[in-house]
Amino acid sequence: MDNAEMEDKKPVEAISAEEQNQIPEEGAPVIPAEDASDAEKTAAAAQDDARQWFVIHCYSGYENKVRKNLEQRIETMNMKDKIFDVVIPTQEEIEVRDGKRRTVERHVFPGYVLVNMILEEESWFVVRNTPGVTGFVGMGDEPTPLRPEEVAQILRRMEDESPTYKVSYHAGDRVRIVDGPFNDFRGTVAEVNMERSKIRVMVNFFGRETPVELDFLQVEKA
Repeated sequence: MDNAEMEDKKPVEAISAEEQNQIPEEGAPVIPAEDASDAEKTAAAAQDDARQWFVIHCYSGYENKVRKNLEQRIETMNMKDKIFDVVIPTQEEIEVRDGKRRTVERHVFPGYVLVNMILEEESWFVVRNTPGVTGFVGMGDEPTPLRPEEVAQILRRMEDESPTYKVSYHAGDRVRIVDGPFNDFRGTVAEVNMERSKIRVMVNFFGRETPVELDFLQVEKA
């Protein structure tokens, strides 16, 4: 028997059960692993595309309570795959009064709460019937989602590290300087610059009115 015949007579090696399971059935389409991964990504992207930001309104001052109530309902009613985030837009504000500073968290839109969700009948029901929620913002009975640029603007405002100031000074007010070289001088407010957090005071210095620029914390009402 020549070598070619001997090669033909070699026994076929045994195939493991795991390898047999990997052999596609006759006529079944073969899907490459990378295609399956792409399909999963496409499905996930489709779900993300269905997410939208909606605005619900409530009584002013009840925003935190409404958020807590809604988060509890999302948990107990197993809606985490439909309702994702509940956000109260806030911004840090420094309140200056009589030379004293106090940092407070201010609601940017009092009476409103943002909800990131996939709007379906069931998710709408969960949100709309949350204690404290008076309704969705929209045209008629149809909730209107926020545009992406509106959401980006709100989030940028929340992430802004520079706090805003709230002061009770106005042009014409009489104030006393409590810090700096003009300490204990009295004068009249000429201008309040909120952007620079400065106040300009007209001080009588050697018989003439002299403008002095100060920080908010350097003055108090006389």
